[in-house]
Amino acid sequence: MSEGRILHAISGFYYVETPEGVLECKAKGAFRKEKLTPLVGDLVTVTASRETGKAVVSGIKERKNFLLRPPVANLDRLFIVVSSARPKPNIYVLDKLTAISVFHGITPILVFSKADLSDTAALQHVYREAGFEVVQCSAVTGEGMDRIASLAQTGVSAFTGNSGVGKSSLINLLHPELRLETNEISDKLGRGKHTTRSVRLYPHEEGYLADTPGFSSIDMEQDGAEIPKEALWECFPEFREYALSCRFYPSCTHVCDKGCAVLQALGSGMIDRGRHESYSKMYQELKSMKPRY
Repeated sequence: MSEGRILHAISGFYYVETPEGVLECKAKGAFRKEKLTPLVGDLVTVTASRETGKAVVSGIKERKNFLLRPPVANLDRLFIVVSSARPKPNIYVLDKLTAISVFHGITPILVFSKADLSDTAALQHVYREAGFEVVQCSAVTGEGMDRIASLAQTGVSAFTGNSGVGKSSLINLLHPELRLETNEISDKLGRGKHTTRSVRLYPHEEGYLADTPGFSSIDMEQDGAEIPKEALWECFPEFREYALSCRFYPSCTHVCDKGCAVLQALGSGMIDRGRHESYSKMYQELKSMKPRY
């Protein structure tokens, strides 16, 4: 028996980093009955199968968190990569990702890539004011890469975002020896192709970096269903001061309640209107979802 961390999972095989080296494993059949799927980032026990003598993932240690998209466990931080152009920023996807990260206790770091193509200073200001770490970077000039490398020194960090925002290009700058596949943006569609097809952890300093598949949208029913609508405001850090002092706390929705302290802060410019619009849309999404039993 040995212990290790899953670095990669593909086609039913799990590649586990152990003191004996990286082992190719299958998962024990009992996981299917338990409706449990091992994820990249999981800390696991590995044993030899009595029937075949091959390595098997026989146990999964308790996770401190996990995400469905990207499918990775035990994250310390999530680098949410947003392109300044080609493709243009999708603010609602960005706000969903930050909310899901905060809910799961994962530190979100907003990376505005392709800084050489367009100015996103106003957008960056919105998220700095909301309390997030923001990094402007460029894979062409190398701007911001030292900061990203420093933030990712320890623990498990994942890069996520829409297809074509430059996640793999940034990791290539940190580790040129990886030579991760990248693609040009489609002029016709204005978005990138899915060059990364599965999650994989790569060693970095005293931790790991995860490259993840891109996507075009985030579905709250699939990706954020664990968030109770009543707790959604807690996933927007800039709401906290006003929500806790709201006269209707803790039952206020902070969407349209007359006299709500959050709405008053919105009206006085203390909360960004676009951020509140995202919150309201997410609240309605969660409200319309059928309860899970």
